[in-house]
Amino acid sequence: METSLVLQNLLTPPVLFFFLGVLAVLVGSDLDIPAPLPKLFSLYLLLAIGFRGGLELAHSGLGGQVLPTIVAAILMSLAVPVYSFLILKLKLDNFNAAAIAATFGSISAVTFITAQSFLESQKIPFDGFMVAALALMESPAIIVGLLLVKLAAPQKRPDEKGMRWGAVLQEAFLNSSVFLLVGSLIIGVLVASSSPHGAEKMLPFTDKLFYGALSFFLLDMGIVAAQRLSDLRRAGPFLIGFAVLMPLFNALVGVLIAKGLGLGHGNALLFVVLCASASYIAVPAAMRMTVPEANPSLYISTALGVTFPFNIIVGIPAYMALVNKFLPAAS
Repeated sequence: METSLVLQNLLTPPVLFFFLGVLAVLVGSDLDIPAPLPKLFSLYLLLAIGFRGGLELAHSGLGGQVLPTIVAAILMSLAVPVYSFLILKLKLDNFNAAAIAATFGSISAVTFITAQSFLESQKIPFDGFMVAALALMESPAIIVGLLLVKLAAPQKRPDEKGMRWGAVLQEAFLNSSVFLLVGSLIIGVLVASSSPHGAEKMLPFTDKLFYGALSFFLLDMGIVAAQRLSDLRRAGPFLIGFAVLMPLFNALVGVLIAKGLGLGHGNALLFVVLCASASYIAVPAAMRMTVPEANPSLYISTALGVTFPFNIIVGIPAYMALVNKFLPAAS
């Protein structure tokens, strides 16, 4: 991995603001962001990335690499929870293993957006259709996680008949992140197809404000991640090691798949980041509702306290180095 890539990534405003949030907690600053603002910026980022992705998806269509890439992304979100579960079962019970496996099978939209910013800073092109892969990778991992609970621990759940599969499916496919992302993607496709002038009017909102909103959101994420550091003591060395090594393994698998798909370097990095990230919003919300036996401090602290900062600080440049090593340079 090139040291310069790590330094360039570390010195971008979003990552520096993430560190500022961490520092605020460590030094005992009273910096506090009112609760509605991070939610607002989170919704803005999902709307902007979905809309921009929809515009580009309308131009690219589903031909070429688009459909195979989306299918490969969905298959990864189905496979990662299964082999993660088998590894986690070495140390954890079925419920905690399934909840953490689902967390690592899903994705982090903020890590994906940070990777996009990294590519823009490196002037490496990428395609908007990767947003469709992002939108479709979040829900399958939730379903697989719950199936693992049902198959691996039915004897320990006497109230299994009462498991609310309707609520589970609703959370998996209609949670706010997936709903807004997919909805914005569809709107982007419709606008690009019928009203290019309308798309131009949206650009100041979806493009010009994007980088600043991402920086503000990562400031809040730094605060939240630092506040979770104490929970890591409960996770122990096995889970902390898992939270670093599993993303690296998934990244390697992602690079090989990207090579098989013939993706360019920009799309390949985004695909790898999707494979290597972990959910700390949608999946924990679903697991809290449907797997109350699992300890939230384990699956949230590992995803948010370890994997997320690892990916945005070291992981993205490391994955870029993997992409550069395994994929041929663009001619």
